[in-house]
Amino acid sequence: MSADTTQRLISAELVGLDEDLGATSSDVIRVLADRVAATGRAADGATLAEDAIKREASVGTGVPGGIAIPHARSASVSSPTLAFSRLARKVPFGAPDGDADVVFMIAVPEGADKDHLTVLSTLARALIREDFTAALRAASTPQEVVDLVQREVGGEVAAAGVGNASSASRPTATQPAQAAAAGGATGGATGARKVIVGVTACPTGIAHTYMAADALVAAAERAGAEMHVETQGSSQVEPLDPALIARADAVVFAVDVDVRDRSRFAGKPLVSGPVKRGVDEPDAMIAEAIRAADDPHAARVQGGAATASESNKADEHFGQALKRWLLTGVSYMIPFVAGGGLLIALGFLLSGYGIALQHGDSGQNNAVYTLTNYTLLNLPPEGLGYYLGAAAFQIGGVSLGFLVAALAGYIAYAIADRPGIAPGFVAGSIAVFMNAGFLGGLVGGLIAGAAAYWIGRIPTWRWLRGLMPVVIIPLFASIIASGLMLLVLGGPIAWLMTQLTDWLNSLNGASVILLGIILGLMMAFDLGGPVNKVAYSFAVAGLGAGTASNVVPFEIMAAVMAAGMVPPLALALASTVLYRKGFTKPERENGKAAWLLGASFISEGAIPFAAADPLRVIPASMVGAAVTGAISMAAGVTSRAPHGGIFVFFAIGNIAMFVIAILAGTVVSALVLVALKKWVRKSPAAESVAAEQAAVAGETVGQRAPAAV
Repeated sequence: MSADTTQRLISAELVGLDEDLGATSSDVIRVLADRVAATGRAADGATLAEDAIKREASVGTGVPGGIAIPHARSASVSSPTLAFSRLARKVPFGAPDGDADVVFMIAVPEGADKDHLTVLSTLARALIREDFTAALRAASTPQEVVDLVQREVGGEVAAAGVGNASSASRPTATQPAQAAAAGGATGGATGARKVIVGVTACPTGIAHTYMAADALVAAAERAGAEMHVETQGSSQVEPLDPALIARADAVVFAVDVDVRDRSRFAGKPLVSGPVKRGVDEPDAMIAEAIRAADDPHAARVQGGAATASESNKADEHFGQALKRWLLTGVSYMIPFVAGGGLLIALGFLLSGYGIALQHGDSGQNNAVYTLTNYTLLNLPPEGLGYYLGAAAFQIGGVSLGFLVAALAGYIAYAIADRPGIAPGFVAGSIAVFMNAGFLGGLVGGLIAGAAAYWIGRIPTWRWLRGLMPVVIIPLFASIIASGLMLLVLGGPIAWLMTQLTDWLNSLNGASVILLGIILGLMMAFDLGGPVNKVAYSFAVAGLGAGTASNVVPFEIMAAVMAAGMVPPLALALASTVLYRKGFTKPERENGKAAWLLGASFISEGAIPFAAADPLRVIPASMVGAAVTGAISMAAGVTSRAPHGGIFVFFAIGNIAMFVIAILAGTVVSALVLVALKKWVRKSPAAESVAAEQAAVAGETVGQRAPAAV
């Protein structure tokens, strides 16, 4: 690693010593972000601070020893940068042993190159060593701090006269830990030296990934065990040797994201937790792994891919787990719906709505008849556009046909990982066969996932474990889930779906308006969160049941899409036209982009505003969205496309009222928000709470599918 690379990361202007930057982590982050911007390494300090505060609210970046490493990837950052502060007043960053007085802020642009990320990961590892942090605390000038960092990332020890460690003595995640001192503890009941393998990974893959790895290696050394860790961070990943995994006695996952190729560890005793536990409690995790190695009843790695939330499953109550399962299914289902729905809309644009009607006495719709009887060399009388429209309509219809099966398959995946996918898809397909629809898919997915999960936990012989996730679990879970759906549950659920459809078709007058209000409130309540997804999923699930004589599903889809467009459009109107001085410069820039995002039905355009001021932005958005939903339903506006906003105008029935409903809701929301900003002030305590809530909501946005807006 060259010194030039390091010099580009940190300079004396980015270092502050013995300074008071405020009482909260957000205060410190804002000052350091402005410091980065002042050196020209970030276009806007406020945007960088917002990104880092969101990351901080998700998981505190404090680590033992009075250290904090707030960090973020941000589009505002032009080059990877380190900013440092030694605080005169300690500030809480969420470390288990107290507040921090040494803070490194790591700012990384989107798409940072591996060379820089390697430097950053090396520095993160150094921060768990007492010799390095003691040298930082003893530094007398900013340049001395810069020199310490340069020596550290260059492979030399940053001792600066403090401590006598050498680089050869550092534990590394890619090498086995050295034997413990004579007389040290040895793991396992038999006294044999245990071999433990592990994976560490955090959402940004910059700091905690590598700190957790080195902390676990050092803890294993203290416990007399041999530890090998695969760091799945932003730097190049070096997979563990399969032979090493094969002889491992236990596995430790300290992760906040999916473990790549998790099936490599199938059958091994498992200890899992969030990546921060690997930093804060490495000794406890290693001790648990040593005990699990000798416990025949210990939890074991199941074949398949782990979800990001797996590390917290033990702490979930049933309601939280159920929500996670259902939202996972919906998130994976939505791309089928979005792609299929837009293709159907394109088919209508090219061929007209008659493409969906039955062709004479053929028993086929016009699209299938056209594709069966004509080719590109023998076009139908209507011409090339009609033929291509038939193709688009048919592809879209097939894609939408996966809706229920995909929903069920990925609900089962969320419960039982990869072995649950096949049973879930089969159960969802049986639900379609039984006319049990969307609700049948939910039930089938839950049953398939539960069956796969419990079958996978049955103790079995080592030679059979390899067959469990690919043959035995899918086979028996499919028999259980699909058998129950086919023989017991499918009929009653189909009856219930029929009753629900009849009820929707019977709505009129005030009932229709009330439904529109409810849908609008749900779409704006959490801007892509669980409540929003329930409303959106309800709408798209009904599209397949819509016909020329039953347009209620199309009306619901139109109300949901129109209401979902209101929040970003209202924020754009308020921040760029009505009340510019009530918004920061970054918010006004976001407002310009929000015009297009709102018009496209991408509610994420409102997230930056809600993140900064949720207690005023979200209520205002809900009022306008409710107005839009009510007008759309009352006017009988229809949409045959599940996404696209104003750009799928050709799939909108009564387009004039669709636009009027959106404009009305946008103006109402914008005026309410301006009034709240002018006359409802936030107290400092409310601002703190709002920032924390918004940051958590913002962290969730990255997990949403684009269509669930």
